[in-house]
Amino acid sequence: MYMKILKSTILPILLATIWISISEFARNEFLVKSYWTDHYKKLGLIFPSEPVNGAIWGVWSLLFAIAIFIISKKFTLWQTTLLSWFVGFVMMWVIIGNLGVLPYGMLLYAIPLSFLEAFVAVVIIKKI
Repeated sequence: MYMKILKSTILPILLATIWISISEFARNEFLVKSYWTDHYKKLGLIFPSEPVNGAIWGVWSLLFAIAIFIISKKFTLWQTTLLSWFVGFVMMWVIIGNLGVLPYGMLLYAIPLSFLEAFVAVVIIKKI
C-alpha cells in the first residue's frame, strides 16, 4: 500500500517539484535576473536574492506541483496545463504588477518559458 502511494502520489509530485525548481532557477538566474535587478534598482530597492528567498521558491515549487497534481485529477493534460499556468503564474504577475515590482520586459521570456514549465510538470504528473 505504501509503495502504491509513493509511486502514484509522492514520486510524481517530487519529480515535478524538481523540474519546476530547476526551470525557475534557470529562467530567473540566467535569463531574466538583469530585468529584476535593474527594475528593483530603479525603485531604490535591492532585489532579494538571499538563500532564504531561494528556499521560499523551493516551497513555492512544491506547492505548485501539489496544485498541479490535484488539478490533474479532474482535467485533461491541456486543461490542467492552462489552469495551472494561469493560477501559478498569471495571477502572480497580476499581483506583483499591482505592487509595482514586476519588470514587464521580462514577460517576453517568462510567458512562454513558464507555460513550458507548467506543461512539462503536468506531463510528469500525468505520465508517472
